[in-house]
Amino acid sequence: MQSGALAEEADADDELVAAAFLHDAGHLLNPQGDTPTQRGIDDLHQYFALPFLRPVLPDAVLEPIRLHVDAKRCLCAIDDGYFGQLSPDSVRSLELQGGVFSKEEAAAFLQKPHAEDALRLRKWDDRAKEENRATPGLEHYLEIVERVMRKRVVD
Repeated sequence: MQSGALAEEADADDELVAAAFLHDAGHLLNPQGDTPTQRGIDDLHQYFALPFLRPVLPDAVLEPIRLHVDAKRCLCAIDDGYFGQLSPDSVRSLELQGGVFSKEEAAAFLQKPHAEDALRLRKWDDRAKEENRATPGLEHYLEIVERVMRKRVVD
């Protein structure tokens, strides 16, 4: 919910707020337990929720979710201070997820549709680790997701 709140504070559209809210849902659906990186496991959470979400949500939500891990790898390559801001678990998972992108990989990533949104989501994810940070409630974010779902039906 903290990622969703940060997205709203940045005036992101509903699709990106929904992505920020849902981006780690794969952790909940994957039976790897708490902090699988401590056991050397990449739980591939960025992919795990997509089959459940794809029938009801647009790419503007799904792609930033799918790309947020690679966004971390990219930011480590293009922003000299970024790696130093990562949590210990994000540092561990970075290696399990393939490590820092080369300059060429980062350039290719930045050309992908929704890459900029994935970078924004990643930065909110990094900041969304404050214990007891006040956020709107679960119902608030479920309403946003529902709004995006309804909009997709109309489009």
